[in-house]
Amino acid sequence: MSFVKVKSGGIWGIDVYEVDVEVDISPGIPSFNIVGLPDSAIKESKERVRSAIKNVGFSFPQKRITVNLSPSNVKKQGTLYDLPIAVGILTLSGQVDTLRVSEFVFLGEVSLDGKLNRVNGVLPIVSSLRERGLTRFILPLENAVEGAVVEGTGIFGFEGLGEVVEFLNGQRSVLPVKVDYENLLQKGELDIDLGDVLGQSMTKRALEIASAGAHNLSMVGAPGSGKSMLAKRIITILPPLEFDEMLEVSRIYSVAGLLSDGLITRRPFRSPHHTASEVSLIGGGSIPTPGEISLAHKGVLFLDELPEFTRKTLEVLRQPMEDGYINISRAQGRVSFPASFTLITAQNPCPCGNFGNPFRECTCTQNQIRAYSSKVSQPIKDRIDLRVWVDPVTNEELVKNVKGETSREVRERVLRAYAVQKERFRDSKTDFNGRMTNAEVERFCLNLMKEESKRLLKSAMGRFNLSGRGYFRTLKVSRTIADLEGSELIAPEHLAQALQFRVEETLH
Repeated sequence: MSFVKVKSGGIWGIDVYEVDVEVDISPGIPSFNIVGLPDSAIKESKERVRSAIKNVGFSFPQKRITVNLSPSNVKKQGTLYDLPIAVGILTLSGQVDTLRVSEFVFLGEVSLDGKLNRVNGVLPIVSSLRERGLTRFILPLENAVEGAVVEGTGIFGFEGLGEVVEFLNGQRSVLPVKVDYENLLQKGELDIDLGDVLGQSMTKRALEIASAGAHNLSMVGAPGSGKSMLAKRIITILPPLEFDEMLEVSRIYSVAGLLSDGLITRRPFRSPHHTASEVSLIGGGSIPTPGEISLAHKGVLFLDELPEFTRKTLEVLRQPMEDGYINISRAQGRVSFPASFTLITAQNPCPCGNFGNPFRECTCTQNQIRAYSSKVSQPIKDRIDLRVWVDPVTNEELVKNVKGETSREVRERVLRAYAVQKERFRDSKTDFNGRMTNAEVERFCLNLMKEESKRLLKSAMGRFNLSGRGYFRTLKVSRTIADLEGSELIAPEHLAQALQFRVEETLH
């Protein structure tokens, strides 16, 4: 036999395709060629595979070796083809059982000493190939739990190439990896709590509404008023991820090489520095990888010191904030990454930070204040549902040291509102009030408003000059406030609170 086909998989963005690693060995001058649009990492696998086979104690055939990665018209990337290439060569040279090889999909990087190293993208590859009927996988031991979280698969993890060969030849008995879901899902308690923050009742209420309905929130206030401290504690009151959502988020982290525990079990919280570029924020590169907005999928993207981000960087957020995904086009093709996140921002009101500060004098001119505020465009501001002014904590509050509600107490209300939304959107793709379509807003907001609320809304539209987007976002927020209060109808006080948070930033 001079030809063998070894099953593997490839990934473009987060989309998966099946790959056949075809190996041919024929007489001739010794050579080793890999074709099928391999990238540099795959081309270098020739040296890794050659050394690994020799160093593990097997013989490397001194013949003409050709490896084709099929389909040949799709660009391949990464080091995950090392293992299937090595297994193919060992099979053709009579050192591995041919029949056993056809039962498995192989993924893994091979070191020069034969050790198997973890690779990126295992979870989406295993998940997608499972849907196509491929259920048995041989992976590096470090990737085994990651692959095994996909139900209905048999995942076999190994530390080295020699162990794989012994297993395929029936010389080693290995059981499929089993995932301890209970242990995986039981993460330790967070060491931060909303009760740690003194005062700031209005901002805490805004965080509660943002958490319950996935509403974007902007916090404006003087340095040291607690904006960043409050934002980081939102993760303690967010609703839990459903298991399908855990898999969805984990696929993204797997592609990015950030999946360490096999599964992301909490809603993500991403906080990129204001020097971040557009590519790091939205994703991309010559071979597109997920950016911060995709890593924040189903969670929170926190942008501290918002005006310090370049205007060009912020403008790229406009499409994903509306659509919940980001499209990236490259010469090799187009990639779509999910990016359904809640945006939380924090900023000073002016360059010196003391505009509106009751304890310190602002040294900025009106032109400087306007110029600082205008660094964030109106289209971005219009996509913010909740705006809250954060005043510094008073000396009296600091001295009294009176703790507010704990995260557990606030989270109980958030979870009740989340349960209402799950029932409301059970036949829809919508998950939170903040992501309702216009038709859903009419059905669940306008049709469930008291007459007094409708009159208040009409008056507010003229008084505050709400845009069309602002109108719909105000209704969505009022729906969440009603859900937190356990009310089916949107009462005037619910709408009034939503309007207050809509215009709070302009009151100083």
